[in-house]
Amino acid sequence: MNDQDRKAWLEKEPLLQQVAEMKEVLWRNPSVQPVNRAMEKTSLTREKVEDARQRLERFAPYLEKVFPDTAVNRGIIESPLTSIPAMKRMLEQQYKLKIAGMLMLKQDNALPISGSIKARGGIYEVLKHAETLALDHQLVNDTQDYRQFAEPVFKSLFAQHKIAVGSTGNLGLSIGIMSAKLGFNVTVHMSADAKQWKKDLLRSKGVEVIEYEDDYSKAVEEGRRQAQEDPFCHFIDDENSTDLFMGYAVAGERVAAQLKALHIKVDREHPLFVYLPCGVGGGPGGVAFGLKLALGDHVHCFFAEPTHSPCMMIGMATGLHDQVSVADFHLDNKTAADGLAVGTASAFVGKTMEPFLAGCYSVADHTLFKLLKNLADSEDIWLEPSALAGMTGPVKVIESHVPEANSEKAVHLVWGTGGNMVPEEEMQSYYDQAGKQ
Repeated sequence: MNDQDRKAWLEKEPLLQQVAEMKEVLWRNPSVQPVNRAMEKTSLTREKVEDARQRLERFAPYLEKVFPDTAVNRGIIESPLTSIPAMKRMLEQQYKLKIAGMLMLKQDNALPISGSIKARGGIYEVLKHAETLALDHQLVNDTQDYRQFAEPVFKSLFAQHKIAVGSTGNLGLSIGIMSAKLGFNVTVHMSADAKQWKKDLLRSKGVEVIEYEDDYSKAVEEGRRQAQEDPFCHFIDDENSTDLFMGYAVAGERVAAQLKALHIKVDREHPLFVYLPCGVGGGPGGVAFGLKLALGDHVHCFFAEPTHSPCMMIGMATGLHDQVSVADFHLDNKTAADGLAVGTASAFVGKTMEPFLAGCYSVADHTLFKLLKNLADSEDIWLEPSALAGMTGPVKVIESHVPEANSEKAVHLVWGTGGNMVPEEEMQSYYDQAGKQ
């Protein structure tokens, strides 16, 4: 984008001036529509989400067998829905405002196998690819459950195939751990933002990690290019994969069931506001899509991004999607929220979410660290910095006078995207850094 184009956009969309100044802002999507009309604008369907749900159920016995930490849910990869009233009080004190409704945390930081939201889409796509190969080679025995995937004959097949992905960290963890367990040769292309402990953990599982000095987009580009040269390599494309998206979308019905079990309604009088940390967009996009399908027009989803990397906000506000980057507005894409350090958003996700998403907002790194410490102190729940991006959501929507956001019957759901895999000393350093802000 040249200077003239940038100046034109700053005049057309004044909020972008604040974005360019790295201020914390909220952008409300003028294109959001009722779910029925929104569904007419996408080729994605309820049937595709249901297909993903059924596939994950088929693999549940296998996951329970090879990953004992999934046994509590009999091989279903799911996380708790937790009320966090002490954190709500802390937010009210910190921001000097009243949050009338309930504040809850979706604890994807506690998901089994890889400890982040990426355990949904990432693991799902690996499992789908494994199933496709096994069926193509007529290995699946219809009289047995999917524990058969742990047998040597399956591992021998998968050892002849490769899986590759580009990642800033958590997607690489989920895909690397799952692929290696099945027996694939797996390569994770990691950007400069990725934490060293994530690289070390992957290598300990037998995963090949290739490091780049550049950002996330370069890691994806190189991973895609190398995979295209190898017919036996399946590239998991974080920017364009409908399989990843469907794996995330399964969360919608599961959250709906959890809310029902807690006797929490979602309707006109009881709106649900959901705040999802966003990098390239696949995880939050898929989850938001699934929530809209499961709960309808009275769930309002917002993406949360670092002030240095608000690629989805810029892409959707301009309508340019992947044709614009944060660098076009002189932002450096440098943030402690490594999973959100993305300069250019997924056009597939941005275009898909245009009629579904309520809006986007941005949050500064120093805010993330403060929230990390507050949540640990108030609720003894420890998230990595990027996972705290959703926590200012209730504050942002109330300050911006979003209708019904401050209703006593509203529920505010913060999506805690990662944290349980973080080494204790690393998490302590995050906590200590918060005290220096």
